[in-house]
Amino acid sequence: MATSTGSGFDTETLRQAVEGPSEEILVSLYADDAEIRIVDRNTQPSHPMVLHGRAEIADMFHELCSREMTHKMEHCVAQGDHVAFSESCRYPDGVRVLAESMLSLRDGKIVEQTMVQAWDE
Repeated sequence: MATSTGSGFDTETLRQAVEGPSEEILVSLYADDAEIRIVDRNTQPSHPMVLHGRAEIADMFHELCSREMTHKMEHCVAQGDHVAFSESCRYPDGVRVLAESMLSLRDGKIVEQTMVQAWDE
């Protein structure tokens, strides 16, 4: 069932793009001036990886979508101009990744995303 936030963001479209995965649809969800901050073992909170603008975000999704792995959106909560979701991923060799994201929206587009991810080691 699709859930639209107050800003017109459709969480079902997000689910389909994540689980596809669909690089084109994922990129279309972001504003031109969007920013993604990624925190993990290698890019810790004091020095996160930061992607600025739709072009850098598109490059990341291009690389990510080219990997052989499955993606599943586990949970998604939307309230007003904020969306939070959990994503689990699995590589063919069994390595798993869990990511938690918080999104801020403007005019139905993602303008900020903070993602915290953990990988099997």
